Amino acid sequence: MPAEWEPHQRTWMAFPTANPTFGESDSPDLARARQAWSAVANAIVPFEPVTILVNPGDQKAAQSVLNPAVQLVEVPIDDAWLRDSGPTFVTSGAKPLAVDWRFNGWGAQSWARWEHDALAARAVAELTGTEVSSSTLTQEGGAIHVDGAGTVLLTETVQLDPDRNPDWTRAQVEAEVHAQLGTNRAIWLPRGLTADYGEFGTRGHVDIVAAFTASGGVVVHTQTDPGHPDYEVSREVTEILREAQLNVVELLAPEQHEVDGELVDHSYVNHFVANSVVIACSFDDPRDAQAVEVLEKVYPGRTVLSVDARDIFAFGGGIHCITQQQPL
Repeated sequence: MPAEWEPHQRTWMAFPTANPTFGESDSPDLARARQAWSAVANAIVPFEPVTILVNPGDQKAAQSVLNPAVQLVEVPIDDAWLRDSGPTFVTSGAKPLAVDWRFNGWGAQSWARWEHDALAARAVAELTGTEVSSSTLTQEGGAIHVDGAGTVLLTETVQLDPDRNPDWTRAQVEAEVHAQLGTNRAIWLPRGLTADYGEFGTRGHVDIVAAFTASGGVVVHTQTDPGHPDYEVSREVTEILREAQLNVVELLAPEQHEVDGELVDHSYVNHFVANSVVIACSFDDPRDAQAVEVLEKVYPGRTVLSVDARDIFAFGGGIHCITQQQPL
């Protein structure tokens, strides 16, 4: 699997559709989600092509908020987290492959629907003319992060989740991940951020905790408040990665910890790297500008654009969670 900062052919996304997460077709929440997703697509498309899966009947709504340069393709979908339900693109020699992980709604969560999303990876592969590599491992694209040089980050509460892979051992998970991604070293993190275990959480996706960077390091969500439950999570993750001989770069967590009295997992780690640009999360927070400075250093030569990610996180994820790169 090429690193995310390697050249892309395009970015894939999905357009929010009516469901238990976003509400009915006339709900204000769905309108908010569509605006938030579209802001990300519109920020990416000047730098590389963007194709968005649109549920039948939603095309007019999509056209009303998206840059006309964004390509729309009608495909039945249940939700809009294409990092998770879409394919993981890899290369086998000069030949591209689309890994189709088993998808079961983030561990068969009660609110989730995945009848169509379980088929989304194959739909995208067919649209791109890419051969599919089917995996029997249940996981999502946000549950892995690679450096493109053999190392992959995993999380014990995702790949070893009994509601995802009840009969899999750690060794079996590693063997399958390495076989599909071409990696040879797995670094296991014990868990994800605390709020990611809430009602609409993923139960520990790595892509809001740590991410490899083009400068050869790994950025880590760093909570500086000792009273916050993620303070110890950050310390443990940092220690594990440093013990693995990685150059850890701290991305300080936003100062705001709660929204409407509820703990949030707002994270600058959940950015997306596209051709010549980094799409960064912003939260109208005092640390937004500092995060941009860090990202500019670890992705030298790239423009860093901030997009308000608060409404995306309100529905259970961030900018990285709604985007999926197709490498050249």
